[in-house]
Amino acid sequence: MKYLKISTLFFCLFVLFACSKKAEDFAIPPTVDAEPNAGVDVQDFMWKAMNYWYFWQKEVPDLADNRFPISAEGTKQYTEFLKSEANPTDFFRNKLQFTEDRFSFFSDDYTTLTNSLAGISKSNGLEFGLISFTGSDLVFGVVRYIIPGSDAAGKDISRGEIFTAVDGQALTSNNFRDLLFGDVTSYTLNMADFANNEFTLNGKEVSLTKQEGLAENPIFLDKIFEISGEKIGYLVYNGFINEFDEQLNEVFGRFKSGGVTNLVLDMRYNPGGDVNSSVLLSSMIYGTNTNDVFLKARYNDKYQAVLENNNTDVRRFFLDKTKNGTGVNTLNLSKVYILTTKGSASATELVINGLNPYVDVVQIGDVTRGKNEFSVTLVDDRANRYIYTAERKNQIKNGNSWAIQPLIGRNENVDGFSDYTSGLVPDFEVKEDLENMGVLGDQNEPLLAQAIALITGVSGKRDFTVKMPIDEFTNSKMFTPVKDNMYVTEVPFIEFE
Repeated sequence: MKYLKISTLFFCLFVLFACSKKAEDFAIPPTVDAEPNAGVDVQDFMWKAMNYWYFWQKEVPDLADNRFPISAEGTKQYTEFLKSEANPTDFFRNKLQFTEDRFSFFSDDYTTLTNSLAGISKSNGLEFGLISFTGSDLVFGVVRYIIPGSDAAGKDISRGEIFTAVDGQALTSNNFRDLLFGDVTSYTLNMADFANNEFTLNGKEVSLTKQEGLAENPIFLDKIFEISGEKIGYLVYNGFINEFDEQLNEVFGRFKSGGVTNLVLDMRYNPGGDVNSSVLLSSMIYGTNTNDVFLKARYNDKYQAVLENNNTDVRRFFLDKTKNGTGVNTLNLSKVYILTTKGSASATELVINGLNPYVDVVQIGDVTRGKNEFSVTLVDDRANRYIYTAERKNQIKNGNSWAIQPLIGRNENVDGFSDYTSGLVPDFEVKEDLENMGVLGDQNEPLLAQAIALITGVSGKRDFTVKMPIDEFTNSKMFTPVKDNMYVTEVPFIEFE
């Protein structure tokens, strides 16, 4: 499983907004420096980047512009502050992160982070959800899907199967990080059966090995169904990764040439990604009128003032071309059916919210994660305002490989709506059933079946008997995996509520 499948919008809008302006108009104002050779380069980078970009900069007293004056005394105070937490992990969490911020995170290796955001990671290809037992520390895993071409793809394991132990050790809230996300390359899952509200090991074991550099295509599955005279396009899309935008456009080209007039967009396991990809996908659904506003961005007061002073437009419009100049294949739909779970977040929610003013969005499944902010990858490159750019790797400060991924703004749709921190509520609630996960792309899979029933009118709302909805096992405990000095406050593919 990819550890870094993160629900963040990692392509920041300001990169596009600022490109036509003078660089000096957006330069970071002078700030206090630490004492030379103080050994706090990472903390220094974190504070300066967060001071300029962080959405909640004004709400964190230690990030205030006047917290450390540019003077000899200010340098001393600033250095002492940076040294107050020797571990950058603790410094970020305890000194810089706003208490209401659920999604900002960091990594001690920007290469690993940026590769992961591009869909490349060290993984065995098994994508699963982890669920806790109510009132217990025990944890179990449910297989969601398997990445084609991965190690898991060649093993006897499939969607809906359950495991309760790894290498013979029962999974708990205390050991699951080490057993599943630790440094070990290979492990063996101990599979179990679920019956009569109990889990029982069934003797089946599946050994998996993580591959370096495994690339996941977020376009997991696309099909066209012809049912009751309706042509229905179905797409399982598991991440907004801009490297696959052209392939996404090709899928919609097939939908268009195939006469698709109804679309079921399955984003139940999509934690987000590139903003531009979300605009493209929405354009493929609704249309390519480049005068229609898809979203408006709101930054912290400091950067918002910079944008306004430079008459910078913070709106994004629907697109008629990909970044490579290819014409967007659009279905020009007036209604779309979108499947969601609690794992649907960020750019997934952005698509739903951005389309709502233009399209009848029928949401089926469960409440989404509730992430209405966007973020950017920042590294120690002050001349580029700390923005990570692959072409500037040689400009990143020597010896500092850390990166931070802070929330820097909030998106709203053309109507100004962005208040969905509690998640977007489905029109038709269909929870995934532990005893009936179904097969993705099968017409009888519960969430897809509900969409088909609504499209064909076979039965206004299809009734499903859900014997054991997955979220009944969850409780209020939120697990926070830590691996390789990376901290993620909420992991959308781990369903702990």
